[in-house]
Amino acid sequence: MNLKELAQKLGLSPTTVSRALNGYPEVNESTRERVVAAARRHNYRPNTRAIRLATGRAMAIGHVIPTASKHEMVNPVFADFIAGAGEVYSRNGYDMVLSIAPDGLEERIYRDLHAKGSVDGIIVHAPHLNDPRLPLLAEIGFPFVVHGRATGTALPYSWLDVNNRRAFQRATEFLLDLGHRRIGLVNGLEDMDFAIRRRTGYVDALTARGIAPDPALMFSDEMTELNGHHAAARMLALPHPPTALLASSMISGMGIRRAIDEAGLRMGRDVSVIIHDDELSYMRNGDDVPIFTATRSSVREAGRQAAEMLLDIIAHPETAPQQRLLEAELIIGQSTGPAPAVLAP
Repeated sequence: MNLKELAQKLGLSPTTVSRALNGYPEVNESTRERVVAAARRHNYRPNTRAIRLATGRAMAIGHVIPTASKHEMVNPVFADFIAGAGEVYSRNGYDMVLSIAPDGLEERIYRDLHAKGSVDGIIVHAPHLNDPRLPLLAEIGFPFVVHGRATGTALPYSWLDVNNRRAFQRATEFLLDLGHRRIGLVNGLEDMDFAIRRRTGYVDALTARGIAPDPALMFSDEMTELNGHHAAARMLALPHPPTALLASSMISGMGIRRAIDEAGLRMGRDVSVIIHDDELSYMRNGDDVPIFTATRSSVREAGRQAAEMLLDIIAHPETAPQQRLLEAELIIGQSTGPAPAVLAP
């Protein structure tokens, strides 16, 4: 079915149908909903080249991937986010443009994408404290949505984030309620916003119970299996080792589990572990019963929602910045239990 045939079925002009499908603000919402529903019902797929010519849009969204030596973008969680976002782009006739940014060249790539008109908007990944990308994108007039938030950024901007502070506060409180008092944190890089917020939640929960955070029980680095193993092995070798550990990733959690086994201990009995689980499609946390107790959120769903937000912003540039805060669930698995009396200080 072509555009003209769809318009005839709806009793509308081809121009109105095209504008409804492409988010023009002058089309009222009831008409837009009717057109979109009919397009889905009749399996109508717009001609992307014609849309580009008619609207001046690239019909593409950009994702810039830094290749810095230490960066959480290497985390395989990124693939699930891209998969979720890609579903939305495909459904709306958009392509995805992935650009690799060598160290120090990220600003130039953003400026080039904008100058060439290669993409209509940008998803910003892995925001940092006082992230310089946000004022840059605002300055050059690029629509963007941040996956996460950037502590210290004053300008208003659109973002979608998990409530990382609350997730790790709840996880720490859960361990405290189980009687644990020596609780370690194996965090991501703490110039990253999510890691800053997770550490804050952990510290807030300890402080509220009158427990002073111990620097020897706090570790920050890239979230790899090897780093998780090193951090846990070091903490478990302390004169007063932790009876519980919080990890910012399932990947780190796997390293922690290996360190616990090597120490001749049993996870869930001798040492409790809580991870952050992004509910990855290819790395499941157990089957019917989760292996790890976890603060859980779907990064694939975050990709879908961030993409939907950005397409809406592109279609309605006059609207105020959008913010969406998702809550993580606390899922009880086999990796947690009461604090062992023998190991408690």
